[in-house]
Amino acid sequence: MTKIVDLFCGCGGFGLGAKQAGFEVTIAVDIDTTLQSAYKCNFPNTRVETGDLSSMTEADWTLLLQGNNIDGVIGGPPCQGYSRIGKGNIDDPRRSLIRHFFRTVNIISPKFFVMENVEGLLDNKNAQELFDAISMADKKYTVLPPIVVDASKFGAPTKRKRVVVIGFDPLALETITPSEILDISKAPTTVHDAISDIGEPVAQQKDKNNLGWGQYRENTRPSEYAKIMRSQPIKGLGSDVALDLLAKGFVSGNFDTTHLPEVRARYGSIQPGQIDPVSRAKKLSWEGICPTLRAGTGADKGSHQAVRPIHPTAPRVITVREAARLQGFPDWYCFHNTKWHSFRMIGNSVSPLVSEGILKLIYRKLTRSPSLAKS
Repeated sequence: MTKIVDLFCGCGGFGLGAKQAGFEVTIAVDIDTTLQSAYKCNFPNTRVETGDLSSMTEADWTLLLQGNNIDGVIGGPPCQGYSRIGKGNIDDPRRSLIRHFFRTVNIISPKFFVMENVEGLLDNKNAQELFDAISMADKKYTVLPPIVVDASKFGAPTKRKRVVVIGFDPLALETITPSEILDISKAPTTVHDAISDIGEPVAQQKDKNNLGWGQYRENTRPSEYAKIMRSQPIKGLGSDVALDLLAKGFVSGNFDTTHLPEVRARYGSIQPGQIDPVSRAKKLSWEGICPTLRAGTGADKGSHQAVRPIHPTAPRVITVREAARLQGFPDWYCFHNTKWHSFRMIGNSVSPLVSEGILKLIYRKLTRSPSLAKS
């Protein structure tokens, strides 16, 4: 069994890709219990720990790992301090968490690691901090130069560029090259492919156990992408409730967003691909792809909701399920009964399709390595 530890795990996009690539996610750690709630729901067999990576010691990890040898460490440290959207404050204490990612890698001592973050990490004001953090990695690792990947090249219907840093122990893993990562390519997926079969939104419910269950659109032939999203997961993933309802044609995340009549009229008048002059939300085009979905902020930073794209034809913003489809999450994946938290989960996440593409390559190299048989 090939084992992964997921740091800064959030709602589980990185971990989902790892699982679909063939890895077993044994431990997932995050400080945000709300984001983490989705991980617990969708990964019932993973040990999900609430913890501050900046203060977790070698002794803490010894207790967590319980003697297990870990093959890989993955993680996406908080990006707000490096983002090109917003302040990108160089004094943001969350910037230090990249260094703690590499400190934790050294403690766990896996065969490989993959770190993901925003493209702004390579900007002049941020790059030195990244390279200083990379220099902390144990000298046994070969660390590839930072690689910019685009989720749309991995089959996701979104233009989402991210930086990935990959390191591996050449004594335990076949060599990985940047070109192998950049050569990963799938046929493009359009917004129409992704969400045209999703049914109409349902009215918001106050019941915290109701996750906005709705049905698929009738008389609509799902695309190949949609068929994959609508399928049951591999064994060991998903909640019993979601899997049972999915088998009956119900999917979560369909709560509507109430708009004033004048807002609906304005949204309806905007042409696909254009920007609403008031909200600055982009109206999606059926034949295009989605811009990067943003997360908004947590309660500690004012609980600001991110701007959500406008549906291609309906005069409203997209639903949680539509956002999940655009990010690459399957329909059995559940988020939160509160839309704000759900959009924050999705916007903060690594696209599972990007994670799966990169980690499938690593999995093949790891399982071909003679050292695996000895571990």
